[in-house]
Amino acid sequence: MRPARAGDEAGIVDLIVPIQSGEFGFSITAADQPDLADIDGFYRQGAGAFWVAEDDGRIVGTIALKDFGDGQGALRKMFVAVSHRGAIYGIAQRLLDTLFAHAKVNGLSVVLLGTTDRFLAAHRFYEKNAFSAINASDLPPAFPRMALDTRFYRRVV
Repeated sequence: MRPARAGDEAGIVDLIVPIQSGEFGFSITAADQPDLADIDGFYRQGAGAFWVAEDDGRIVGTIALKDFGDGQGALRKMFVAVSHRGAIYGIAQRLLDTLFAHAKVNGLSVVLLGTTDRFLAAHRFYEKNAFSAINASDLPPAFPRMALDTRFYRRVV
């Protein structure tokens, strides 16, 4: 587990896009996600950050925090390779714990996220980690909503 660094972009895309398009059938490419080509410019503003989990030089997990002001952050780009999912590895939990420790130290009080109805295991994971489902109408106006987001969660840090 470490902060993403220059040169990680290809490994991040190689993890995320196949999960989005292959595993879940979304018609989305790296070009549709310019934040992945400019991690520093998009995520590392204010309290924002981006982390990767690595195994033998291969990126097997990602998570990002987008600071969108007023003490609030958006959890984005949480993905774990199929080969590294589950409690035996604990990668998803460590990524989330890293994000919350960072958010707390950096003065964020709330983390929100948007996801899709298809990510059922993710819904269970978020709910197990004290996220509460909220309506889209309850999102702050500055929340960086993605076009594919259909389900939303909130957690106090």
